[in-house]
Amino acid sequence: MNTGVLEPSMFLQCGIWEAHARLAAPELAVVSDPSSIIPVLQHVAARLRMSSVRSTSAAGSGHPSSCCSAADIVAALFFCHMKFDAKNPQHDHNDRFVLSKGHAAPLLYAVWAELGLVEQADLERLRKIDCDLEGHPTPRLPFVDVPTGSLGQGICAAIGLALNARRIGSDYRTYVLLGDGESAEGSVWEAAQVGELYQLDNLCAITDVNALGQSGVTQWQHDMAALQRKWTAFGWHTVVVDGHDIAEILAALDDTKRISGQPTMILAKTVKGKGVSFMEGEAGWHGKPIKQGDELDQALGELEQQLGADMLLPSVTGPSSHSKGSDGLPVTVKLPRVPPYDRGSEVATRVAYGTALAALGEIDPRIVVLDADVGNSTFSQTFQLAHPKRFYQMYIAEQVMVGAAMGFASRGAIPFPSSFACFLTRASDFIRMAGIGQMNIKLAGSHAGISIGEDGPSQMALEDLAMMRAVPGCAVFYPCDGVSTERLVEIAAAYQGMAYIRTSRPKTPVIYSSTEEFVLGGSKVLRESDKDVVTVVAAGVTVFEALKAYESLLNEGITVRVIDAYSLQPIDKLTLVAAGHQTGGRIVTVEDHYPVGGLGDAVSEAVSSDGMGVERLAVRAVPRSGGSAELLKRFGISADEIAEAVRRQLRLKPSNSSTSA
Repeated sequence: MNTGVLEPSMFLQCGIWEAHARLAAPELAVVSDPSSIIPVLQHVAARLRMSSVRSTSAAGSGHPSSCCSAADIVAALFFCHMKFDAKNPQHDHNDRFVLSKGHAAPLLYAVWAELGLVEQADLERLRKIDCDLEGHPTPRLPFVDVPTGSLGQGICAAIGLALNARRIGSDYRTYVLLGDGESAEGSVWEAAQVGELYQLDNLCAITDVNALGQSGVTQWQHDMAALQRKWTAFGWHTVVVDGHDIAEILAALDDTKRISGQPTMILAKTVKGKGVSFMEGEAGWHGKPIKQGDELDQALGELEQQLGADMLLPSVTGPSSHSKGSDGLPVTVKLPRVPPYDRGSEVATRVAYGTALAALGEIDPRIVVLDADVGNSTFSQTFQLAHPKRFYQMYIAEQVMVGAAMGFASRGAIPFPSSFACFLTRASDFIRMAGIGQMNIKLAGSHAGISIGEDGPSQMALEDLAMMRAVPGCAVFYPCDGVSTERLVEIAAAYQGMAYIRTSRPKTPVIYSSTEEFVLGGSKVLRESDKDVVTVVAAGVTVFEALKAYESLLNEGITVRVIDAYSLQPIDKLTLVAAGHQTGGRIVTVEDHYPVGGLGDAVSEAVSSDGMGVERLAVRAVPRSGGSAELLKRFGISADEIAEAVRRQLRLKPSNSSTSA
């Protein structure tokens, strides 16, 4: 996971850490005559093209043509314009670079090989299972902040990186390289709006306009005027350059530093496959390596002729800011007080979520909150009122909200992007990519399930638990009352990795003491005796339906065990298995969610290896508008349906006398 701490073991497989440790870069030298920088950068660009062609050919897969079109841009950026410590890619005040067109990863790897952080020999192990130089960049590498490869996401992450510079008072600048094909993604234009909204003059985007996509020409091809009109209309300072003219690229990059109150978009007209005659401007080369043998020899021979005379590479300028360090920051995130709720009082879990966020923000400046114009419903507005400078309104743009959170997380912030749970599904691909990068983001989804009532099925998240449980390493929490909500927000903030907190709209009774302790992967047994004949597992609003069913059944002389499974991932397998054995293998789950991927599936997975089955009560049809109570009953997850499921279990499965009294 990308926590800002580099562990040597992360890089041992590919020899990268050893290179980092002894970085000397003897080929780097100061260029004293500014006019001489252009042939030097042309030389660098040719070297980068050669490395990209050679590595993809060795791999037998990859995107050399996409690398070749952007080589001049990247050479100018890294070896003349950006300020960073090449020995420490994670320095707080390094200029940041995001490769949004992640398929051009070999070009990025070639840059860092020239800088000494990647062994040249490792470039030819590109895409091999035991090498961290993967087909698309991930934060396994110290010079990659966010995973890219699903197009349209890098510019969203760049928004978060640029905003983070302001958060920490740094003058670092953020650069992001896009492809023209990916500019068809709606998330790119979400980011464009937010960049203009926050007047991010520390953000420079560059579009590699090579006019060719995967299956043919791009929608705007080389109509640079049309592209410029679009970006200008979105409020960006926009410049058109020849993407193979180093002087024009450098002039445009220098121009960005003089712009105030606007982000910059540089539209670079390029040729796909530049430098290799049989690839230049030809369709059909996307994702196709050059064959080894005569074809590769010809390509490398042509590129070698473009190197010019042997020359030293230019030196890299270090960051102008100095790191503040982390003195005074909490080691772990802890609430500064106990949850302020009395047993028997009522509070909606969404309200408690906002209260907990505001309290955590008092003691930890790393906490930031992002919203999608629903802060008065998710109650993230409570944080906004307390800490307005760390609250970022993205309006109705969930993709850029999650993408920007990834950018924040990569630089050590602890972001909480919040929205209705159903609308987070719009950002599902961003969430998937955050999982690939093991990003430290904390998602909160409110108004989950049919219990929201009259708003109807379009507003009811009934698939969110399945989505979040499918993300590797994601902790999934579903609190039922105000106390458990606050404690789970605390746990989520301290957890090193992605977390999801599901909150509800209705007020629910407080059932836990303010001093009750909660743990990652835990649960709470709310009702139990040595006479229990069925285990009922619930979470969130269904906990209270389970407790009502308990009372109803008790009047019939039937005792059941009731468990609040507040942590769905990881789930408390030990408690569930023990309860199942003690209640004759009878387990009923009840959830305000569709039957696939939610609580029922989680419990079934936990107990199946012990030979126990689970009866799962869930929402099994598309719901409709109505009152909360009548919807719970209509769709089979109310107290009455739980009680009937218990009776059914007793009819279907005789009690095991050895495990049940």
